[in-house]
Amino acid sequence: MKIQESAENYLETILMLQKRQGGVRSIDIATELGFSKPSVSVAMKNLRENGYIQVDRDGFISLCDTGREIAERIYERHTLLSRWLTSLGVDEKTAVEDACRIEHVISAESFAAIKRLAAKED
Repeated sequence: MKIQESAENYLETILMLQKRQGGVRSIDIATELGFSKPSVSVAMKNLRENGYIQVDRDGFISLCDTGREIAERIYERHTLLSRWLTSLGVDEKTAVEDACRIEHVISAESFAAIKRLAAKED
């Protein structure tokens, strides 16, 4: 399933915030990403309408199965690529920024190969 990079970033952010603090609301996402609340509200509406998230009556956001699957895939790529680049000697800030760009465009085959290589290095 192919979705826009921005949607992947929102889903990943929701997952990370859930892991960190439990309940997630639009304002938490806006704060985390440095985006305006109206921009986040539009994005949440689109994610909800496409079946990636649910929003309860109190405004708390949860990932649907499809949204969680995408978020976990992107989060795994981000964390593994960040660690791997850092282990190669890349500055941590640069590694995180590069991983954020790579995670959206790398093929499943290439990521699997990097994952295998990184596992051998551990």
